[in-house]
Amino acid sequence: MKLLHVDSSVLGGHSVSRQLTAEVVADWRKLHPNTTVEYLDLAVDTPNHFSADALGIKVGVQAEPTEAQRRENEVSERLVSQFLAADVIVVGAPLYNFTVPTQLKAWIDRLAQTGRTFKYTDKGAVGLATGKTVIVASSRGGMYSTSEGGQAMEHQESYLKVIFGFFGITDVRFVRAEGVGLGDAAKAAALQAARADIAVAIGQAANQDQATLAA
Repeated sequence: MKLLHVDSSVLGGHSVSRQLTAEVVADWRKLHPNTTVEYLDLAVDTPNHFSADALGIKVGVQAEPTEAQRRENEVSERLVSQFLAADVIVVGAPLYNFTVPTQLKAWIDRLAQTGRTFKYTDKGAVGLATGKTVIVASSRGGMYSTSEGGQAMEHQESYLKVIFGFFGITDVRFVRAEGVGLGDAAKAAALQAARADIAVAIGQAANQDQATLAA
């Protein structure tokens, strides 16, 4: 089994999402000791934001790609190939200004490639990255899940569930630490809740669809 461990927080050792992804991966490896792990730190190895050069080769506007287009395409191909090779993807996703970090969004933009992670048909888009499990370690300074107003402001977990689903991944699990910015007691409670989520997330076999998980 191949596991891709992805962090995106810019806070380094102070990051809650990094702490949680490390715990998820460590606990997963205890249960699945034959798992090989590849690590991607998007705060260090950040792809450029999506641009016309990144899109150029994909749309085939001109016969001969420019050097900039080749360079950007190499980045996109490296990242999508790494993603497609993984059976389990553990993603650290802090909430920044009501959504995911731009570093994480830049990575997702490189993964969203027609013919690789999805395709268009006469019946609409079809995901091609099936048979994977994604575990998202979500951290939030405030409380968003406990009220309609908070849920309306949250474009982090909702976005990730939609985009990975668009890629064909139906098994998306969330480990959430919420309210970590509301004081020491609230942070401790958030971490305790997140560790309970970790136990549930790693206790299920990989690559299960939503119907199986709901059963």
